[in-house]
Amino acid sequence: MATDRGGDGGSIVNISSKNAVLGGAGEWLHYAASKAALENVTVGLAKEVAARGVRVNAVRPGLIEGGFGPWAPDGRVEAMVPGIPMQRPGTADEVAEAVVWLASPQASYVTGALLDVTGGR
Repeated sequence: MATDRGGDGGSIVNISSKNAVLGGAGEWLHYAASKAALENVTVGLAKEVAARGVRVNAVRPGLIEGGFGPWAPDGRVEAMVPGIPMQRPGTADEVAEAVVWLASPQASYVTGALLDVTGGR
């Protein structure tokens, strides 16, 4: 990707989680810590490779329908909805749209960004 190595430039979009800043206390602390580390790498790498034509960003989903898979107890999503200002979980398609935008030419001046897709949480 790097233009100084013959590449055309490009975009890296990492998938983080709102838990990176919420902390995941009492649930998935290890998951939240790994996502916080990913965000640090995102911002640091963005600074390192910006002049080489590579943009690096992350999408930070919040509560997403089906996002917990088999690991969450029944009723988990429903129990969290009252804490979301938009009063609903997000969808995988909404997260995908954010990724597509960050990877697109329309986001050509965006690097080192952590884009929340959280319904306001």
